[in-house]
Amino acid sequence: MYLRNIDKYPDLAEGRVKAMRCWDEREVRTVVWPSTHPHPKGTVCLLQGRAEFVEKYYEVVRNLRARGFAVVTMDWRGQGGSERLLDDPLKGDVRRFSDYGRDLHQFLHESVLPDFPPPHFALSHSMGGLILLEQLPSLRAVFERAVLCAPLIELATERRKLLSMRLKQSTVRKISSFLRLLGRGKHFMPGAERAPIDRLGFDVNTLTSDGPTYDRNRQYLIDFPELAIAGPTVRWIHEACKAMDRLQSSEMQSSIYTPTLIITASQDRVVNTKTAEYFASTARAIHAVPIPGSRHEIMMERKILREQFWAAFDAFIPGQNTLTNENIYMPR
Repeated sequence: MYLRNIDKYPDLAEGRVKAMRCWDEREVRTVVWPSTHPHPKGTVCLLQGRAEFVEKYYEVVRNLRARGFAVVTMDWRGQGGSERLLDDPLKGDVRRFSDYGRDLHQFLHESVLPDFPPPHFALSHSMGGLILLEQLPSLRAVFERAVLCAPLIELATERRKLLSMRLKQSTVRKISSFLRLLGRGKHFMPGAERAPIDRLGFDVNTLTSDGPTYDRNRQYLIDFPELAIAGPTVRWIHEACKAMDRLQSSEMQSSIYTPTLIITASQDRVVNTKTAEYFASTARAIHAVPIPGSRHEIMMERKILREQFWAAFDAFIPGQNTLTNENIYMPR
């Protein structure tokens, strides 16, 4: 396992790549970057979304290291540079959603906590936020604070379409459960993309309004198609719906004590922004900050929108006040 295109990012070449053998013998790609700051600010654990890969986050890693942090990250099982779970490498699948959590715990305890300095913070996007929220009660002693960008707490309405019908998420769960009973759990969910969504043209994308960033990420999947997956399987949708349902319980919400910031995108067409903001309002340790005009991939948005994200991050994650704006790498 290795990093693609790292020659274009010489300042990130010291990242250490490892194939982590998981509890079920699957291999997951992990990458760690030490801090370059003479007085490290701590460690940020970067948790990506569904169908993503480490290379997509090079600029984010640069920004975090410029702030004095070490950065640790992983490709979730079944995607990016990690081992695929089915014979068809394009199917986004998982046996149980808790498998992601088990991998995260193993990564933290094997590769992060022994070698990387506290304080430890979490930064997630989309599906990474759903996984993190489920695990925060058991990681209370690990993460001092967490920042969640556009977390997957409920799918957006247009992501709940089947045969042009808009469905409630509970209906999507029932349909996926029924299809699993019919033995179709490893098939693509009806209506799911059969090709990687990031391969679509910029004009039809719902992820970001920043053309150059989108084109860069799209080029990764053209140059390195082995990093790509397409739409989710029936089983993945069913497991994700169950995980989202678990978050809605008052018991789960009251068990999150880690100070958490949810950053939402007003133009999000992938996850339901209103549900995420309501979730934050009902949980004791969680607050929400909206970014008007942003689409789903907040950290991949236009500079003016990314700057709002980083301002919120800097205000919430302690230890940045000694750094000036000139220290922060912000590509045009």
